[in-house]
Amino acid sequence: MKMSDGVEQAIHSVAMLAGLSEGGVLSAAALAEFHGVSTSYLLKHLQALSGAGILDTVPGPRGGYRLAKASEEISLLDILLAVEGPAPAFRCAEIRQRGPNPVSDRLFAKPCNISAAMLRAERVYRAELAKTSIADLGIELTAIDDGSIAARGCAFLEIHERKTAR
Repeated sequence: MKMSDGVEQAIHSVAMLAGLSEGGVLSAAALAEFHGVSTSYLLKHLQALSGAGILDTVPGPRGGYRLAKASEEISLLDILLAVEGPAPAFRCAEIRQRGPNPVSDRLFAKPCNISAAMLRAERVYRAELAKTSIADLGIELTAIDDGSIAARGCAFLEIHERKTAR
């Protein structure tokens, strides 16, 4: 299964926004700069995250994005669904019923067993994503970081974080 680059960018952006101080925001341009990605492409996904209630948008010249709820309450599934939508990754087009030498329609009364297997697998992976929060990712990162990753993020936030009233 291949997800869009927007999923990765959205997860990393939400994780970075989890490190903001009270009342802090980051612009889309700052998030894009930190991750080395296109601002316009990232902006599309930030807007989707905002529409899904994951991010708050603060308008104005000192505005930007911040988490709309605690990082413990934001799962990877929430982010995936905001960016990719709720449709399953596998979409059965019923090609088993095409081609030469058709067979009786009664053999296709039940859903395609290939589609059923793919949907079972998707339920498992979505359940796993639902169990992992942005806060969990931060805890895992802290456990492996020698301080370099945290220092990089803190140095960037020191320069780019904008303070607003909450």
